[in-house]
Amino acid sequence: MSARRASLPGAAELFRTTTSQPAEPAPQPQSAHPGVGAIAPVPDEPRPARAARPSRRMRAVGDRSPSGRERHEEKITVYCSPEELLELEAARLALRGEHGLAVDRGRIVREAVAVVLADLEAKGESSILVRRLRQL
Repeated sequence: MSARRASLPGAAELFRTTTSQPAEPAPQPQSAHPGVGAIAPVPDEPRPARAARPSRRMRAVGDRSPSGRERHEEKITVYCSPEELLELEAARLALRGEHGLAVDRGRIVREAVAVVLADLEAKGESSILVRRLRQL
């Protein structure tokens, strides 16, 4: 019984350029070690100047709608207890099962943050966030 190996694409096929113009093949560097330099280096091409990222519009007071389904470029890491994570997952399943809303945990968190921040802006000292944080 002989072992069969799957035929996989080479690195040159995986990392090929996808421009519409055919690129000139780069010369292969000579190496004393087999396999070294097997992937042709990417030719030095002038890169377009990267435009400064447009500044995001600051939300007006009371305009605390969550971002919803869009690409998010900023990221934070939030640590939670196993119980909090279980409650978040239970909420996600309840939203799906009882309300027909298929959302991920990140969407739930963004919605919750939007609600709490809107409440803070509207009520200030008497907001739920201030009251809960004072209890700690």
